[in-house]
Amino acid sequence: MEKQNMTQRKKRVVVGLSGGVDSSVTAYLLKEQGYEVIGMFMKNWHDESVTISNECPWVEDSTDAMLVAQKLGIPFQAIDLSEDYKTRIVEYMFAEYKAGRTPNPDILCNREIKFDIFLKAATKLKADFVATGHYCQKEELSIDGNPMYRLLAGADPNKDQSYFLCQLNQEQLSKALFPIGHLQKAEVRAIAKEEELITAEKKDSQGLCFIGKVKLPDFLQQQLKPKKGNILSIPANAEVYAGHGIPAGIEYEDLDNAQLEEICWPLQYTADMGEKVGEHNGAHYYTIGQRKGLNVGGTGKPLFVIATDTTENIIYTGLGEDHPGLLRHGLHVKKDDIHWIRPDKTLKVGETATYLARIRYRQPLSTATLLMREDGLYVLFDNAQRGIASGQFVAWYEGEEAIGSGVIY
Repeated sequence: MEKQNMTQRKKRVVVGLSGGVDSSVTAYLLKEQGYEVIGMFMKNWHDESVTISNECPWVEDSTDAMLVAQKLGIPFQAIDLSEDYKTRIVEYMFAEYKAGRTPNPDILCNREIKFDIFLKAATKLKADFVATGHYCQKEELSIDGNPMYRLLAGADPNKDQSYFLCQLNQEQLSKALFPIGHLQKAEVRAIAKEEELITAEKKDSQGLCFIGKVKLPDFLQQQLKPKKGNILSIPANAEVYAGHGIPAGIEYEDLDNAQLEEICWPLQYTADMGEKVGEHNGAHYYTIGQRKGLNVGGTGKPLFVIATDTTENIIYTGLGEDHPGLLRHGLHVKKDDIHWIRPDKTLKVGETATYLARIRYRQPLSTATLLMREDGLYVLFDNAQRGIASGQFVAWYEGEEAIGSGVIY
């Protein structure tokens, strides 16, 4: 954590006050540490029709944020970022779902809004840093005499949010503070209660980043209209799964490009492979691994989405949690979609490295081998991963440190 030298000008920090307990305690701790703290609420969305009434609407959050700022005796202002949010996050979401991919708006919100637009707004206020209530930690190293910042997991394993920050770069990390990253969630709530902050008992928001709890289908239906199509079931012994795993006894480095593509690229399904088991209202509303919302009964085992085709408007499903269509040993990240949080660890073409990786928030880390090839990065897991979805992010770690990430092809 940055130490405050009281003989110099107080370092100024703008805190993203969301109206939740985490950012409230963030502001309190920074003030206690001697920083000059300014609270800023980001308003990212205007359309009330897609939020669930009384569940985290932005007006209530903004009021709570203001009351926390008053209680702490810090300046407060609200900033309207809805235009940037619409362009950078919402339109991206619509485009990805329309293309049959599964976006992660929280990761993009951190990269594009909190640590870009919001950071620029803070810089105009002559801030030295911005701070958020993320459960992650930051350390500074010196490499060849230059500072290098490490993004580390939060101390609370149930709340570690380093995955959501896996697209940040060194410049963004240099300006970021994460004051609660070393605490457990229970400790954060205890501090809020002790300081009589209005957010002490407030439930955590589960909605889209700084919007509130959004009904995703309702949100998508604003632009992606319902369209009836078939739900097809693919048998577990279908020809498409033959030889799709990693060949036994082969070293990852010895796999040729054709083998890597077969293991790491999404399988291609066609309508003649499956049997119709139901109908849906739009393939773009579904994602790989999804079970709820299919409304197909009488199948015995549960039915899972294994692929979507938004061009033909078909959902492909498989019966049971062990269906081969749900499991993959590898994934691919295109060259332009690879991001290194630690640029000094960038792999060159032909190089390989072993890391721990995850493909979704809170997923346990799994051992993976990264192979850099001309067309991008191939990530091969020692254990097959369930529900790898195009458009989501893979992040790789060395111990507690997030090293890099990329968009899954």
